[in-house]
Amino acid sequence: MSHKPTPNLANALSVDVEEYYHAIIFAEAVGTRQHLESRVEASVERVLALLAAHDVRATFFTLGEVAAEHPAVVRKIAAEGHEIACHGHRHELVCRQTPKEFRADVHTAKAILEDIVGEPVLGYRAPNFSIGRAETWAYDILLDEGFRYDSSIYPIRHDRYGAPTAPRFPFDLRHDGAATLTEIPIGTVRLFGVNLPVGGGGYFRLLPLAASRWGIERVNRQEGRPIVFYFHPWELDPGQPRPPMHWRHRLRHYVGINAEEAKLSGLIGRIPFTTIRRILDEAHGGCRTAPRPLEE
Repeated sequence: MSHKPTPNLANALSVDVEEYYHAIIFAEAVGTRQHLESRVEASVERVLALLAAHDVRATFFTLGEVAAEHPAVVRKIAAEGHEIACHGHRHELVCRQTPKEFRADVHTAKAILEDIVGEPVLGYRAPNFSIGRAETWAYDILLDEGFRYDSSIYPIRHDRYGAPTAPRFPFDLRHDGAATLTEIPIGTVRLFGVNLPVGGGGYFRLLPLAASRWGIERVNRQEGRPIVFYFHPWELDPGQPRPPMHWRHRLRHYVGINAEEAKLSGLIGRIPFTTIRRILDEAHGGCRTAPRPLEE
């Protein structure tokens, strides 16, 4: 059987632009980010060099506070043809915010990003995929704030996030007149009635490269659909600080970091990727509405 994905089918590559200390595991282990050095500029440079080497474009979900402190980084990402999207302002979990706080957070971040790049920011991804069943009010706010798509649902079972019964491919979340908010879920492959993660993050660092490639190509080939893959710039930074922390936190945060850049090169060098915005544009009109995507 051929191992090549469907011809002309590109998957969506996304990058969550944040500091290493924004990661939930790191923040829980260390407790504070005061006096921690910023490393995001060098990390993003490594990502951009990797993507340029493979002539690949991606969507960069960027924190507002990172953009405010490093506007030149955001301009460079956009200048190299990548899509700028929103990751919130301070990497606060949506489930820990009130609707008023969430609106202020995304409004501030979106305004900062749009001021830097000079064009509308259409996409949003919640920190740690933290829009759960109790936070579906967030979708109404995102639509009202001018977002066109969300990418905060990971249709897997996980101890910290996930919606295993949610649709695995793009679907419409909200409508308001001519405006629509579409969900672009993180990639999964379905085997034996279970959704398995092939969308990046810690799973990609932990598992062999061949497993991720096989899963993505299976979805492309057998279902004829693209998947969404994500990673963080700090995952390409093995030299980041390693303060004392419990071994469980250390394992989850640092596992596979030394090999991440080579693995990513092996992935995007074989499988075609593009921006989420392009995937959305090509799929527009084919999205289906799922009124209750987060029910178990």
